[in-house]
Amino acid sequence: MKKILILGFMSLLMLNCNDTKKEKKEKAVNPEYTALQQSAKSIFGKLPLVAENNANPISKEKVLLGKTLFFENRLSKDNTESCNTCHNLKTYGVDNLSTSPGNNGGFGTRNSPSVYNAALHIAQFWDGREPDVEAQAGGPMLNPVEMAMPNVKEVIKRLSKIENYQKLFKEAYPEEKNPITFKNIKNAIGAFERKLITPSKFDNFIAGDANALTKKEKEGLQLFINKGCIACHSGKAIGGNIFQKFGVYDDYWKYTKSKKIDNGKYDVTKNEADKYVFKSASLRNVAKTYPYFHDGSVANLGEAVKIMGKIQLNKDLTVEETNSIVAFLNSLTGELPKDI
Repeated sequence: MKKILILGFMSLLMLNCNDTKKEKKEKAVNPEYTALQQSAKSIFGKLPLVAENNANPISKEKVLLGKTLFFENRLSKDNTESCNTCHNLKTYGVDNLSTSPGNNGGFGTRNSPSVYNAALHIAQFWDGREPDVEAQAGGPMLNPVEMAMPNVKEVIKRLSKIENYQKLFKEAYPEEKNPITFKNIKNAIGAFERKLITPSKFDNFIAGDANALTKKEKEGLQLFINKGCIACHSGKAIGGNIFQKFGVYDDYWKYTKSKKIDNGKYDVTKNEADKYVFKSASLRNVAKTYPYFHDGSVANLGEAVKIMGKIQLNKDLTVEETNSIVAFLNSLTGELPKDI
């Protein structure tokens, strides 16, 4: 009996020892990936489920109103345009056009960026002229090139005649006697957009799943960090959190072949230092949100990566390096909300 117990105990020790060796071996196979995960986690951070705003608390009633308004064509002069027209939620929040047509058929001068994860940005619009998604939501309605509503009064008047909106506004803002206001319209759309967050397998990787990314995607991520791309594309949205001159080492239009030279933030501030300065783009879902840059001048992601390497970092990326970075960028394609 003693021999049996001793043999059993020794077998158990050997099994535990083998398991420990196996774990150590697995960790030792690619120790750099563990380091890469830690590095990526510190650079990009954990993606929140909702982009909260204490000044605009989210409620299900407010989100429902905001969602309804987001798809509302009657917010445009001739009932032809909605927020979703240029920021199509089924195609990752963009229309995949260089610039978008408005109510009167004219085209804007800048590319319509994705509305997904936009609430995580430092500011809104390419030139950062609005502080948040709530403030941004009102701009297109009154822009003559976009939705072309003549004034705020007309927006309120139109919605106030619709019975469903009388109900939805009352439910979203029960404490207010006259809840159909321009501020509440913007806040409701903003509340809806704050839930448009798209986690991807990249988030699983930095959360601890070393196998969430392929070998090539990990190589691309390491290059993305080592080459210095993270100087402008870091944080939870992987961009959108800094303003930077487009064309640090050379004029951007020489590479993008842009038809119009855009002054960027300078047009807002008239500060010479802001010439050709734009908000850095978020790279989440970037493989789906072509064409690229403020004017949608480049359609191919690999070409866009090479241009950025050259004029922002003064680096000539090889074909292999470019392909690896593109593979990593594809891993940022996230899951779209199921109830859009």
